[in-house]
Amino acid sequence: MSKPTIEDYYVEDRTFPPPEHFRANAVIADRSLYEEADADRLGFWARQARELVTWFEDFETVLEWDLPFAKWFIGGKLNVSYNCLDRHVEAGRGDRVAFHWEGEPGDTRKITYSELLEEVSKFANVLKDLGVEKGDRVCIYMPMILELPVAMLACARIGAPHSIVFGGFSADSLSDRIDDASAKILITADGGYRRGDHFPLKDTADASVAATSTIENVVVVRRTGQDVEWDETVDHWYHELMETASPDCPPEQLESEDLLFLLYTSGTTAKPKGIMHTTGGYLTQVAFTHKYIFDLQPESDIYWCAADIGWVTGHSYIVYGPLANGATSVMYEGTPDTPRPEFREGARADWPKDRLWDIIQRYGVTQLYTAPTAIRTFMKWGDEEVERSDLSSLRVLGTVGEPINPEAWMWYHKHIGGEQCPIVDTWWQTETGGHMITPMPGVTTTKPGSATHAIPGVVVEVVDDNGDKVEKGGGYLTITEPWPSMLRGIWGDPDRYKETYWSTYPGRYFAGDGAKIDDDGYLWLLGRVDDVMNVSGHRISTTEVESALVDHSSVAEAAVVGATDDTTGQAIVGYCILRGGNEPSDELREEIRQHVATKLGAIARPKAVVLVPDLPKTRSGKIMRRLLRDVAEGRQLGDTTTLADASVVDEIRVRAAETPQED
Repeated sequence: MSKPTIEDYYVEDRTFPPPEHFRANAVIADRSLYEEADADRLGFWARQARELVTWFEDFETVLEWDLPFAKWFIGGKLNVSYNCLDRHVEAGRGDRVAFHWEGEPGDTRKITYSELLEEVSKFANVLKDLGVEKGDRVCIYMPMILELPVAMLACARIGAPHSIVFGGFSADSLSDRIDDASAKILITADGGYRRGDHFPLKDTADASVAATSTIENVVVVRRTGQDVEWDETVDHWYHELMETASPDCPPEQLESEDLLFLLYTSGTTAKPKGIMHTTGGYLTQVAFTHKYIFDLQPESDIYWCAADIGWVTGHSYIVYGPLANGATSVMYEGTPDTPRPEFREGARADWPKDRLWDIIQRYGVTQLYTAPTAIRTFMKWGDEEVERSDLSSLRVLGTVGEPINPEAWMWYHKHIGGEQCPIVDTWWQTETGGHMITPMPGVTTTKPGSATHAIPGVVVEVVDDNGDKVEKGGGYLTITEPWPSMLRGIWGDPDRYKETYWSTYPGRYFAGDGAKIDDDGYLWLLGRVDDVMNVSGHRISTTEVESALVDHSSVAEAAVVGATDDTTGQAIVGYCILRGGNEPSDELREEIRQHVATKLGAIARPKAVVLVPDLPKTRSGKIMRRLLRDVAEGRQLGDTTTLADASVVDEIRVRAAETPQED
């Protein structure tokens, strides 16, 4: 048996079986799905595809696997928009609410499946009238408003893959993604609302379009009413186009392997990767996991994934999974520390921080899916923020984006779930498309901090440096068999796809995460093992941030590390060598921090920028980021024998101690 590669120190003995009252009414309360998948994995996925998805033409071949390229449900024809909308209306469920939407300023709207189908069909015709054809890429850069899922589903209806860019990203980030996808059209808004104020989007979109060459039209939703620059030859108001659009737009019959969307994720090189997800396999797995992992009972549940659609969590578990299953969901535009306007008294710091709990009480939310970063923030705000609201409607709690520490798990269990709600701690990635490792709430006995086991039909193994299986202890998480919602490649770069995901351990997908297996066979995720940082569940490349730092006119060289942070999981710390003639100052340090936000978006702004005389390098010139991480986390330094100048680290430690950090 192989020895563990990563040391295993933490032991968790607390266990939580599914409550009996929950098991009695659960969608699944036994291990039959696991047993079925173990006996015939492909037969299992074929049954899920036929039961959960409506096909215009049935598929003939379940899987064609030419490592590392997979094709699922070959010969089948379907349409994701039809599966999310039309079939529910045809079955008499058109009056069911699809989304209860709430804006940060307190405005609300509910939209039924029939109404959503009409709006999607009209916007699909708008896209066609603007020259969008099957296969054309459509870029979407929007706040969390209902027009965002409308745009996604309209693209899916006509077979035009969408590429959504998170609304917090900068003009450079947006233009990079437009260029890489050769997007034909951009859908955006004048702005959105966040932390009690509006923010601009159209200005950023304009700067991006000016820096690219493929965008022919820009569709703009009027959300805030703020003034925007307008180019009559390119810009179109959403509401004006919709006024004359026909609501009749039959869905295209698409192949199972037709591209559904691109979603860009950071890599270990500066260029983001366009992750490709196709139609039939993706929809099958997100529908399956949404149904069984959240114990969905669509006739009565009010489900809420409190993520942003700009990330994969929102694609899979706000839009495609819930709508395919006919769920009623909540969608919220703003931040959890911004109350409704009538409760905004005094200074902003004194406002109640209970918007999420207020929403759960008012809508009767039954499932809440959020990030460990958010949970740790709620803990910091105090129990009293939670105690003002009645959360007894909740049945299932979920976590996503990063491993959850046991203390946060227990707080979530006690204060949000009232010690009555199973917690599904889900591990998956942009690349996997849907859940891969997670408890099933009516089946699995959980442990605080453990994602427990792979879902039925997914095969994972922890391996050591040599690729040998680790039975107990720590190592590297790999996936050994293809799965339906897996990425089909990196847009325009099959070689990078092979190199990034399949070259480390031949024949295995390497997820880039460390994991350990405990005495009971439970999986524990240990976080990233490469130089991609996980900040509040968002993967950010060190290379991209370093490039943005060096882009500042005063910076000669930079190195970035992700340091452990109690709130965000990891925090970005940048170490910068200044160009000659520049003197270190707090003002310059802050200017450099803000420059990164301008280049990449606020999510990538370092928590601290340390201005240093030099960086710790080996004799060959390689920067030893491990030592910078030790400094950032206040640890005793590791081995420094290979450094060209060991005294550099002592000076860096002094400078770091003197450097202020963002709150």
